[in-house]
Amino acid sequence: MLPVANLQLRDLYDTTVEFFASRSPAFSFSVFSKDDTDSDPSEFPPTPSDTSPLPDLVATLEHECAFLREKLDVAERTHCHSACSCRSSATASLYSMRREHDATKNELSRAQAEISRWEDRCKLLERTLKETRDLVRVRDLEIESLRKDKERMTAERHSRERAIAEERRRSQDTTHARSNSSQSLIRLSADWTADREPEMASTVNGHRSSVSVDSTGSAKDNMSSVSDEERAHMRSMENFLTKTDLWSGAQVIQAVQDLNSEILQFAASATELCTFTKQRSTPTKLTQTTNEVATRLGPALSRILSTRDHSQDPMLVQLALQGCISFCISRALSSFCIGYQSKANITLTQIYTHMFQSEPQPTSSRWRALTHKHIHEIHPELDDYAVNEMTETIFRWSLDIFVISGSTNPQQVPSTRETFRNRFGAQVRRISKAACRLAQVTREEIMSTNFEVVAVDNGKGFDALEMSDAFEDYGSSKGVVLCTTELGLRCSTRKPTSETAGPAEEGSTERRLLLRPKVVLESAVDVIDPR
Repeated sequence: MLPVANLQLRDLYDTTVEFFASRSPAFSFSVFSKDDTDSDPSEFPPTPSDTSPLPDLVATLEHECAFLREKLDVAERTHCHSACSCRSSATASLYSMRREHDATKNELSRAQAEISRWEDRCKLLERTLKETRDLVRVRDLEIESLRKDKERMTAERHSRERAIAEERRRSQDTTHARSNSSQSLIRLSADWTADREPEMASTVNGHRSSVSVDSTGSAKDNMSSVSDEERAHMRSMENFLTKTDLWSGAQVIQAVQDLNSEILQFAASATELCTFTKQRSTPTKLTQTTNEVATRLGPALSRILSTRDHSQDPMLVQLALQGCISFCISRALSSFCIGYQSKANITLTQIYTHMFQSEPQPTSSRWRALTHKHIHEIHPELDDYAVNEMTETIFRWSLDIFVISGSTNPQQVPSTRETFRNRFGAQVRRISKAACRLAQVTREEIMSTNFEVVAVDNGKGFDALEMSDAFEDYGSSKGVVLCTTELGLRCSTRKPTSETAGPAEEGSTERRLLLRPKVVLESAVDVIDPR
């Protein structure tokens, strides 16, 4: 726009000069021929028109021309300044656009990160939703199973109630029959007395009528009292005279096998942790510990552990450790109530043994379950005490075996011994809890039979029907039993000789070996450590 203004100013200047030149030739000459103006004026004499105030006009025009030049210069400077301002504003605008571009890029990157985070969260929520649906599906299956079990138990309860009602009806019929027979006997006796003594007939008849009224009233009272007693007795025996046990035989066998697996894992881990040497402890301490081990495992195995070198192959130590723990558990399970007083346990065991041999199976099982249950209710701390006592016994007996076997750890240093206890404390406590739980199941939750955990005594001859050789695949089974490495299971059921046998009549006891105990014989020593 500024160059156009410059052009217009120049055009205005030229147009003005031409205008005055056309009106005054002298002006045209004087303006455009400066050299001619400076020449001698006598060559061009002034005309009348030259005598007009032309110099003033020329001065005015020159002044205007100078003013126009100044405006032109100002316009050019303004144009330059505007151009610079445009360039600076363009630079500022470019910088602002770049900054906005960077801000947009940062915002875009943040948006992309936010989108990625929300996508990850969406995937997590989808995975959680899937797991929740699976869990709900499993819970629905469990609820359905529980519902079916409840329906089955309800049906069983209804059937038992019907059986009890039938039994009650039969007992009432029997009571009525006995009452009628008693009344008939009284009438026959009265008639016979009347025939023998006619003179006392009236007295006898009056006495008979009074006796008949009294006997009828007393018979009704006796019938009601007997019926109430029988109902109470049947309700009390409802939970114990049923053949539906809470645990099946297969479940008890599986529990014993799981207990054997726990014992094997502990014995293998503990033996692997220890190192053995040919040197033994002081003779006094070694002799005392050997005697204590001999009372548990027998003198033969105790002598083998204390005289042989186990530094290369500690297999005999592991087997002895299994035998020691099996002996501890079998001795605990042989008592009537684990952890209870020793004298009271002996008395209760004798009572139950005698009752089992002389009473029907439901009666002895009911007494056993009630007694065991009420002992634990009277002494609620008995469970924890039994578990802790068995755990400490297993640790103490295991350390004795390691001592006589020549182990350098964990017996020699107390801190190492505590580390050993901390390392295997949870595992040994799990073994103790499993044994106590098995005792509770066999004492309280099974009524149809009597389960016994079986371990073979050391020094006994081998019987393939009663036990299993742990090394039967490596040779013939010879020698006596050294120890029991895996517990067995036997069930004993008392059965009457006939269907009509009473409680005091003789009956037969059916014994079945459900799981044979596994033993180590003397022949296994030559297989493990031949010399």
